Amino acid sequence: MAVNLVKGQKVDLTKGNPGLNKLIVGLGWDTNRFDGSEFDLDAMAFMLDGSKKAQTNNNFIYFNHKKDDAGAVVLTGDNRTGAGEGDDEQLIIDLNKVPAGIESIAVCINIYEAAKRKQNFGMVDNAYVRVVNEATGEELSKYDLTEDFSAETAVMAAEIYRHEGEWKFKAIGEGLATLEKLVEKVGL
Repeated sequence: MAVNLVKGQKVDLTKGNPGLNKLIVGLGWDTNRFDGSEFDLDAMAFMLDGSKKAQTNNNFIYFNHKKDDAGAVVLTGDNRTGAGEGDDEQLIIDLNKVPAGIESIAVCINIYEAAKRKQNFGMVDNAYVRVVNEATGEELSKYDLTEDFSAETAVMAAEIYRHEGEWKFKAIGEGLATLEKLVEKVGL
């Protein structure tokens, strides 16, 4: 049974699920259509070391760099409309392939060309991030981003991190003004 989290809460992933190797991290959203503009939201991941920094560009997974060199984190595609039911974009994380120096994976969403299109997350509804056991299809955890990010165009939604040899999921929900501010935060 899935655990629904609120901002700041954490849940164990591997301790209670022995043998869990691969995760599907699904991200979804709907956009307000009141302004008539096209929205293009992008899922992305930053592979971070113990100081919460990405050491190389290889540690940044997004629509133009869909997997890291180890194949630990893979973005499955780039949905440019967010239309339809279910996950709009997914990351596949193979926990066994995550390099030893990586302590966490920040799961983020950015609005593409937000400044040019005059868009922000206040125009986005029903945003969520969820973790699914790839082998069984069982949803393990879900976090609905209910905050009003009316000035932000990038969100650090969640974190998957190592703790004492186990993997956990934390609901972050931190909005940032721009993608550049998000990239600056993680050290690239």
